[in-house]
Amino acid sequence: MDHEEARALAYRCHRALEPLHSFLYFAPEAEQALTGAGLRPGRMGYFASRSAPMGPVTADVVAATFYNFNPDLIAKYIPRAWSLAGPAGIVEARVAAADAGLRRLLGDELVTSSRLAEAAELAREATEACTAEGRPLYAGHAGLDWPSEPHLVFWHAVTLLREYRGDGHIAALVGHGLSGLAALITYTATGKGFLVAAAKATRGWSDEQWDAGCADLREQGLLDDGGALTAEGTVLRDSVEEQTNASAVAPWRHLGAEKAGRLHELGRELSRHAVANGAFPDGVFATPKA
Repeated sequence: MDHEEARALAYRCHRALEPLHSFLYFAPEAEQALTGAGLRPGRMGYFASRSAPMGPVTADVVAATFYNFNPDLIAKYIPRAWSLAGPAGIVEARVAAADAGLRRLLGDELVTSSRLAEAAELAREATEACTAEGRPLYAGHAGLDWPSEPHLVFWHAVTLLREYRGDGHIAALVGHGLSGLAALITYTATGKGFLVAAAKATRGWSDEQWDAGCADLREQGLLDDGGALTAEGTVLRDSVEEQTNASAVAPWRHLGAEKAGRLHELGRELSRHAVANGAFPDGVFATPKA
């Protein structure tokens, strides 16, 4: 496949598989497992469980690798989380939550199906081409042991592919001069991600901070007075996504068009099933996740 085909394939597969990783951040099973491991209820579980594979890192490291969160929000929970539960225990609880959450959303019949086992095999094969250079969050997750059950192999592989792409996306944002807040505002303005209220609430930005960020982007000519992307802003966001896709093609080139197409087909089926069974709450995303 040529470069354009590879970039398009990387994007399509990401869209199909992403819900099967990110459902966990909204799953009641995660709250239960992580508080059972010793963490406090609420946002602490998200920040600690996603960063735990990197070890007991500082709040600044988490902010750098998560990027579009308010660093002050992260500092409320990290590093305190490491005094309540060690990273290894948090990782174990996270996997248990993924197990329970997938069984609830997909059902035991689909979880144990040959289709999911096939998806797991293909997704794991795709990760063989991922490398850790310049991708710190991916590198932490890649150092974990592989689970044994197919649905957890699949979830871990999808997580690796997601964090691999995410690290590349941050590099693209930095290269285009977008801060974490500016990245969040401009992506929300595309209508493809969070609704504005959800973006502020989940990422910890106040109305005043958001408004100041919008004002700065208007001064740069990237947003218009109504908060929509200008032509220049659209070009910039398109360029960010183009670079993100370009940096994410290795797993899909390695898998090849036929196998990648099959994984996309299976992933889309599984994602739609999960979304139909309530993987994500209403009022969060501008468009359906699958």
